[in-house]
Parts: sequence; C-alpha cells; structure tokens
Amino acid sequence: MIKLLDILENKILVPRRSKEERQKTYSISLQKKIQQYIKDGNKGDLYLSNTPTTSLPDNLKVGRDLYLSKTPITSLPDNLKVGGYLNLMGTPITSLPDNLEVGGDLYLFKTPITSLSDNLEVGGDLYLKSTPISQKYSEEEIRKMVPGVKGEIFI
Repeated sequence: MIKLLDILENKILVPRRSKEERQKTYSISLQKKIQQYIKDGNKGDLYLSNTPTTSLPDNLKVGRDLYLSKTPITSLPDNLKVGGYLNLMGTPITSLPDNLEVGGDLYLFKTPITSLSDNLEVGGDLYLKSTPISQKYSEEEIRKMVPGVKGEIFI
C-alpha cells in the first residue's frame, strides 16, 4: 500500500532530472529559440520574459517588441536594435549599451539602472519609475542626458 507520506517525502515519485539539469536544458532551448528567431529573419516579437535568459547575441535586431521583463539579464549587447518596444521591467540591469535603438517605448520600471548611454535612441516614451535614476534626476535633467528620446519621460 502506498502511503501519502511516502509520496510527499519523495520516496516514490523521483524526478527524472535534477533541477540543474532541467535549468540547463531550458537555457539551451532558449538559445535555440533566439537562433531560430534570427534564422527566420528577425520578424515579429521576441518574448523571453520570465525565463532564465542571461545574454543575447551581439548585433541583435528585433523586428518588433523585445520582452525581457523578470529575467536575470544584467547587460544587453552593443548595437541592439528593437523595432518596437523594449521591456526590461524587473531585471537587474544597471546600464544600457552603446548604440541602443528602440523604435517604440523603453520600459525600465523597477530596475537598478544607474546610467543611460548618451547615444540612446528611443522613438517612443521612456519609463523610469522606481529606478535610481528617477530618484536622482528630474525629467528635464534626464532629457538633457538622453536627447534621443522622442516621446515623454516618465519618472
């Protein structure tokens, strides 16, 4: 007879792979997803939110929106180009790369971002609420730092 206690103590149901093995497999599948996106011509959105994504390939071009919210990514590649909006909300990112181009809005809510590159291009709005930058600078000061922001700046 199987007892509930045996099941709960994991004496009967044993995972096939360890947590580390599952994480490694998932990371490999994410890299394949990014490679397939590039192979397919960088069309449409690239959705990576809530994944263990830690890096992106150099010179990546995203046709529409790039979703990276709630990922452990700490830096973006130089020359990243995003046709739509870029969502970095809730990531540990502290700075943006040189030559970053975002066609739509740039979301940096709840990040520890401490600097913005002076050649940053944002075709839409820049959202900096709940960041060290929003607490240190006024909207006018930020506008002077990043003149390439076409839309509003929300602090």
